[in-house]
Amino acid sequence: MKNIKKLLILLIVGIIIIGGFAGCSKPATETSSAAPGSLEEIKKRGTIKIGVFSDKPPFGYVDSNGKNQGFDVVIAKRFAKDLLGDEAKVEFVLVEAANRVAFLESNKVDIIMANFTVTEERKEKVDFANPYMKVSLGLVSSDNAKITSVDQLKGKKLIVNKGTTAQDYFTKNHPDIELLKYDQNTEAFEALKDNRGAALAHDNTEVLAWAKGNPGFSVGVPSLGSLDTIAPAVKKGNKELLDWINKELETIGKENFITKAYEETLKPVYGDSVSPDNLVIEGGKL
Repeated sequence: MKNIKKLLILLIVGIIIIGGFAGCSKPATETSSAAPGSLEEIKKRGTIKIGVFSDKPPFGYVDSNGKNQGFDVVIAKRFAKDLLGDEAKVEFVLVEAANRVAFLESNKVDIIMANFTVTEERKEKVDFANPYMKVSLGLVSSDNAKITSVDQLKGKKLIVNKGTTAQDYFTKNHPDIELLKYDQNTEAFEALKDNRGAALAHDNTEVLAWAKGNPGFSVGVPSLGSLDTIAPAVKKGNKELLDWINKELETIGKENFITKAYEETLKPVYGDSVSPDNLVIEGGKL
């Protein structure tokens, strides 16, 4: 009889203990985390990760003090200020042209602001917000052997960056022209200075800026191919962040913020040779 009572007491104690553990457990919905790159996750993190270039002045570069500077950087800081209350809450992630898509897909960045030209092929892999800039391709070459026509590149080498629209354009439309491909802008322009190629193809905004600061070189073909746009990009399917960016572009467009960013970062380079109306898009609307 005593043994039965002991067993009953042990059984009751066991039920109480198990019930206590069960009561401490939380429903699955309470422990689930916010999706990477969502507004909730960004706000919980306290920073927004934005991919920019390190070597593409005046759009995105690191200055002698190790600070991120440039047109894209100014816009990225404004995004951080309006979303998180402080422009210092942006975490800049340095990217190359060829890894922009991969950095979004792997959640290394929330937004790409690295002078990202919108193309149909890229639209299959990322979601582009509305544009903030217009662009086409251009060719820069030495004044000693100036290239003023694509026809002059036959039998010669053309320098491009990997993963850019310049590479795509010439691969598709001029497969007979030999391409020298480089990962970094610095490498590509050094190759041009070393005469490893007859010309360099890049965004016309980029080659015009570079030629301004490098005597002996000029843009012989200022506009090539179709007129394209540059826009922020997010991971495929991240509609919440995409909608926020589009609304933000509309809001800051009312104060002509993109034009102000142009005047701060690009006009000192272009001077009066380029009209901001030919490059800037306010409010995300062409």
